[in-house]
Amino acid sequence: MDINSIMSSQLVQLQQTVQLSLLQNAMNMEAVSAVALLEDMPQTAAPHPYKGSVVDIQG
Repeated sequence: MDINSIMSSQLVQLQQTVQLSLLQNAMNMEAVSAVALLEDMPQTAAPHPYKGSVVDIQG
């Protein structure tokens, strides 16, 4: 195996490693943004869809 083919295969592996690293960093940043968004949401309890407003008179 000559030096050019060795270097070529190592370059391909390095490119894949860099791409995966960039993808992982982007996913981590998106996760942090999503968590921050959820934490900033108001913490009010949602009203029950029908409790207290519908009376069942069938018996």
